[in-house]
Amino acid sequence: MESRQSRLVIDVPAWVDAVTASGQTYRRDEDKMALVIRLAEENVARRAGGPFAAAVLEIESGRVVAAGVNSVVRQRNSALHAEMLALMLGQQRVGSFTLRAPGRPAHELVTSCEPCAMCLGATLWSGVSRLVIGAERGDAMAVGFDEGPVFPESYAYLAERGVEAVWGVRRAEAANLLRAYRDGGGFVYNPDAGPPTAGD
Repeated sequence: MESRQSRLVIDVPAWVDAVTASGQTYRRDEDKMALVIRLAEENVARRAGGPFAAAVLEIESGRVVAAGVNSVVRQRNSALHAEMLALMLGQQRVGSFTLRAPGRPAHELVTSCEPCAMCLGATLWSGVSRLVIGAERGDAMAVGFDEGPVFPESYAYLAERGVEAVWGVRRAEAANLLRAYRDGGGFVYNPDAGPPTAGD
């Protein structure tokens, strides 16, 4: 009889914490985005995953709570987008299912690319109060990534529930990384793509 695993292990590469564990604080959106773009670049350079990274920060202090990089192919799990990892690790580290718990600092999600449908939904439920976006949906779709059903009404819904969205922070840099990933033969892991070949 075939045994089934009943335990799920999710991690980020050790170098992600090494980059963010300096204790440095980030006050300006441009500096926060520079950090996540650096993480995304490193993820590509190390061939650890797709060209996406995200971080959860305390809004007032600028302290990094957690960061994530795209790990879909590395961990063979379609849910492991950078935003999902950053949000899950952030909640684990603050010890709460919501990042908007009473008496706790307000948090934001900074992401190198506009969230896909899954990650935008997770952003709503996560409890962050702010979403800072680098590259936009069209930039990701132009290189072949399927971003799913996201509409202007999706952002209106977030705004009604107290989540501010800030767009286009270092967009050119973040979009250039997406194009460089594609031009370098990076694997675009849409649901119907199948596993990467040995050359991917």
